[in-house]
Amino acid sequence: MSRNFELLQQIEKEHEVFPAPSRPAISGNGRKRGFDLDALSREESIKLVQRLFLLPGSEAPHQVVFCGVETGDGSSWICARASETLASQVNASVCVVDANLRTPFLHEHFRTDNLCGLADAVLQSGPIRNFAHQLNGGKLWLITSGSKTSDPHTLLTSEYLPSRMTELRAQFDYVLVDGPPVNRYADATVLGKLADGVVLVVQANSTRREAARKAKESLASANVRLLGAVLNKRTFPIPQALYRKI
Repeated sequence: MSRNFELLQQIEKEHEVFPAPSRPAISGNGRKRGFDLDALSREESIKLVQRLFLLPGSEAPHQVVFCGVETGDGSSWICARASETLASQVNASVCVVDANLRTPFLHEHFRTDNLCGLADAVLQSGPIRNFAHQLNGGKLWLITSGSKTSDPHTLLTSEYLPSRMTELRAQFDYVLVDGPPVNRYADATVLGKLADGVVLVVQANSTRREAARKAKESLASANVRLLGAVLNKRTFPIPQALYRKI
C-alpha cells in the first residue's frame, strides 16, 4: 500500500507550478498533449483505496485512523484525498473526521467552516449527523475538529468518545479519521484502539528510521493494528530492498 501515495503530494505541488499545457508530452500518434498530472494523482489514489478498503471478504477495514510519525508528515492531506477517492468509488456513505484537535486541517481542505465538529459532539448530546457537513450533497460527509479546546487529550480520552466512534460506525459505511502524530501525542493510539486500525504516514527524506520504529512499537504496545504505511513526498526512486524496511 505504501507505494501508492508516495508521489501524490509532490505531483499536486508540481501541478500548481507547471500547469498541464506548459508540460507537453508526446502521445501515441506523435502529437504533443498536456501531461495529465491530475489523472495520475487520481489513479494512485484509487490504488491505495482499493488495496486498503475494497478488499474481498469481511477483513477490509471500515473505520481507519491516518496519522503521521511526526508533525508535518502529510497525514491530513492523505486522509482527505483518500476520503474523496473512496466516496467516488463506492455506492456508500463516507465520513472523514478531523481528530487532530491541535492543528486541524480538514475544514481548510474542504473549504468549510469549523464552528461545530468533533469536540462539540463529544461534549454535547444529539445525533452524530448533527455535527457533520454533507459535502456537495453527495456521499462524502465531514466532521471538522469543532470548537477549540485547551485540553485535546482529555477530550479524546473522554468516556463519551467511544460511543461517538461507535455511532459513526453505525451511521456511515466508511469512516476515515485524521489523527495527530504518533510520536508526539498519545491521542493517536487512543483513536486507533477505537478503530479497525491505523495507517502510518512517513515523510521521505525527513522521518528518521528510529522515529518510524518508535511509532510502530508504540502502536503495537497499545495493541493497535497497523494496516500499512504511506511514504509521502518521495521524489526519487530507492532500491526495493530498502523500501521494504521502511
